[in-house]
Amino acid sequence: MAETSDKSAGGVKRDQPWIIRTYAGHSTAAASNALYRSNLAKGQTGLSVAFDLPTQTGYDPDDVLARGEVGKVGVPIAHLGDMRRLFSDIPLERMNTSMTINATAAWLLALYVAVADEQGADRTKLNGTTQNDIIKEYLSRGTYVFAPAPSIRLTTDIIAWTYTAMPKWNPMNVCSYHLQEAGATPVQELAFALATACTILDGMKASGAIPPAEFPQAVARISFFVNAGMRFITEIAKMRAFTELWDEILESRYGVEDPKLRRFRYGVQVNSLGLTEPQPENNVSRILIEMLAVVLSKNARARAVQLPAWNEALGLPRPWDQQWSLRMQQIMAFETDLLEYGDIFDGSTVMTAKVEALKAEAKQELERIHAMGGAIAAVESGYMKRALVESNTRRLAGIESGEQIVVGVNKFTETEPSPLAAGADGGILTVPEHVEAEAVEAVQAWRSARDAKVVAKALEELKKAASEGRNIMEPSIAAAKAGVTTGEWGRTLREVFGEYRAPTGVGAAASASAGEIETVRARVDEVSNLLGRRVKFLVGKPGLDGHSNGAEQIAVRARDCGMEVVYEGIRLTPAEIVNAALEESVHVVGLSILSGSHVPLVREIMTRMRDNGLDDVPVVVGGIIPPDDAETLRAMGVAAVYTPKDFQLTDIMADIVRIVEAGSRKAA
Repeated sequence: MAETSDKSAGGVKRDQPWIIRTYAGHSTAAASNALYRSNLAKGQTGLSVAFDLPTQTGYDPDDVLARGEVGKVGVPIAHLGDMRRLFSDIPLERMNTSMTINATAAWLLALYVAVADEQGADRTKLNGTTQNDIIKEYLSRGTYVFAPAPSIRLTTDIIAWTYTAMPKWNPMNVCSYHLQEAGATPVQELAFALATACTILDGMKASGAIPPAEFPQAVARISFFVNAGMRFITEIAKMRAFTELWDEILESRYGVEDPKLRRFRYGVQVNSLGLTEPQPENNVSRILIEMLAVVLSKNARARAVQLPAWNEALGLPRPWDQQWSLRMQQIMAFETDLLEYGDIFDGSTVMTAKVEALKAEAKQELERIHAMGGAIAAVESGYMKRALVESNTRRLAGIESGEQIVVGVNKFTETEPSPLAAGADGGILTVPEHVEAEAVEAVQAWRSARDAKVVAKALEELKKAASEGRNIMEPSIAAAKAGVTTGEWGRTLREVFGEYRAPTGVGAAASASAGEIETVRARVDEVSNLLGRRVKFLVGKPGLDGHSNGAEQIAVRARDCGMEVVYEGIRLTPAEIVNAALEESVHVVGLSILSGSHVPLVREIMTRMRDNGLDDVPVVVGGIIPPDDAETLRAMGVAAVYTPKDFQLTDIMADIVRIVEAGSRKAA
């Protein structure tokens, strides 16, 4: 809860507004720095850094797995030089910086500290957050690298190190945001996030890294990052339930006596999942309503808010688009009288009943997870992932059937052309392909200019610390200052910890099919008879894009329609996908790409398909794909392109069966 400070014109004390942010980063460190300084000049009060997928998963821009991904969904940070440029002319000692980084959080924090040291900043005054919630990566976002146990160990290292060295830093954001994006119900958001927090706190206690008497102070640095969707009353109740449950858990399970240390401190980005490609101007209303859910209730008010832009269902927002979302926050904070009053929901029987109902269900789910052995066990068994896939299946079925109304998508679809999306740029920011080539050249030049012996020694010390169970942070900072790259840091820890592939949750997911599914099943049977065997569909996730929700739902619906489905999860190279298509003798390949890297990745896959004699196997592509890019993909030979406007999954299945049949008749 914010503390009171200034007075309004009427003399009423006003609460301090929340930290006002936009989530930003793209193409290069220099371009992102210019965007940050521009946003700060417009009144933004904190930074929220988006990193590209190679940075998030520990690869350099010239790694084969980074191909097509550099600078697409965030800024590429390959070494200390990049981090210097990212924060050039931004005094870190006076900044509140949030970094959305998880598997490689220790490394990016090390680079941040190295730059702060160069600026002469006092580490004890550095203020901000590393997201650093690895559990949700296995469930929804997919930027994990290592198995759960070593990943939790790295998280604990950051918590223990920052407690002493950077006491104002939030070393972990328990993140339920992406759970909602993956289809979580409010109860699952509450239970899964709190189970993750308990796993982290249990690990902190067991490690002995923090003296027992100081444990409550360390607990107070753990924060949360949440999502707010369109079910307005439910979302307010959810945040009040979070606040009350966290207070109860810290007091009863961990013995934290000081109520101030039990405060539920959270930042929020409102729901991007509900933003629509059709009638994208409607997203402005959605974003504003979702923001209200996390600022109206004073006792459960967000400490930091970042809003997506109206056009994020179309592609990357431009600076003007981000400014619109920034102004929404500022109008709410400075023009209204919201911050002059206490909690307007206290005493509401409706709100109290909803909060209590959510708490009761969440406690039941939390106990179920604790009985399994905690969040890690619930991840490794596939329980959490399967539950999310099933919830998302039900959500999408509701939209398909019209039971869940989405204005402009399945109801009130008559529309005028949107002037917001008109113009030469299509209403979005695009990252030119030359950015990747320049990043590859730059990282190779960086390596050649370093002292190789100093780098080798730093990497050796890093490996020893990881192998011996010592805290990873100081060796990582030393490596950053020696010029080690993100890929080298990642490769060194992979040698110690290995890599991990999480359960997909698809195989045992329950069906909630909608649409003319019986008709499509019959067509699958007909075409299977024509082919002499069951229609076989390979669903592939090329590149580093870990947002697998769409691919999972396509795989589940294809299976429900009677197809044989091959789905091996995320993070596959084009070569691996083509090899799977060859070995499995599939009839159609479906590629899901949400990171904006569709053109280079599909180009490589189509080339490899031809080189391997698979010209007759049709390829379809789904993702956030602008119209011009869709035409480019079709020119490459792609049989069909599906975007968020194509929400009827059963219709997509019917189309895919038609494409397979047409291809087989042509081949015959």
